Amino acid sequence: MDYLVAVDSCGELTEEMKKSGHFVNVPLTIDVQGYTIIDDETFDQKDFLRRVAASPEPPRSACPSPEAYRRVFETDADHLFAVTLSAELSGSCSSAQLGKALCLEEHPEKKIHVFNSRSASIGETLIAMKIGELEERGYSFEEIIDRVEAYIDSQVTWFVLESLEALRKNGRLSNLKAAVATVLNIKPVMQSTPSGNIQQLCQVRGINRALSRMVDSIIETVRDPHEKILAISHCNCRERGEQIRDAIIRRIRVKDSFLIDTQGISSLYASDGGIIVVI
Repeated sequence: MDYLVAVDSCGELTEEMKKSGHFVNVPLTIDVQGYTIIDDETFDQKDFLRRVAASPEPPRSACPSPEAYRRVFETDADHLFAVTLSAELSGSCSSAQLGKALCLEEHPEKKIHVFNSRSASIGETLIAMKIGELEERGYSFEEIIDRVEAYIDSQVTWFVLESLEALRKNGRLSNLKAAVATVLNIKPVMQSTPSGNIQQLCQVRGINRALSRMVDSIIETVRDPHEKILAISHCNCRERGEQIRDAIIRRIRVKDSFLIDTQGISSLYASDGGIIVVI
């Protein structure tokens, strides 16, 4: 069966995925003080981070329109899937569902399913990879849906932020708390919830301690790591990502691992120096 997986642009595609022809990004947009950035192959991370640092206002993101998803679903592929940023964090999942409905009005025979990743960034990437793996192994459309939903249930996303400035600008942290945290060098370790929201696991002084705490939490939480792929996305800090990867695989055996730089939306969430880990 031919298949296509549409991943909103919070989910980074590896070079292999791009070359396969089975995966496409559906771009979100970002507004930085009136300057609009399309989160596609033209995204310039260095320019984006510079603009965000210089802006007193928080960047604003907008999810893809239902029409953007409908156009993707118009392809001739036998099986069509979308993987979106957590519905708790974005309207991308709702847009994809509406795009599906619009497409099915004209083509009721099409097989389309939208997955709410309940994650972000490389969490979405791994879900898309799982769909591709099951397609290549010849599973039916219905079996793929069931197996991928179970895979999403098993996924946990961790991240550590170098800076709390993005949280402050977006109103998720008061100016006073942000100032105190900056002075004391406080770094939060964050984790996804089963519903796809974000919770703080802990906060410690110093980035190295925060990263160490994150690694400990991953080791304590992951089950059957030899069957899983360790995925790490980093915002402008590849060396840090490599250190985290090496620290994890020294303690557990994984099926495979990869690192990837964040695209626009993930760069917005992670901020300069941020690390996101999914296994």
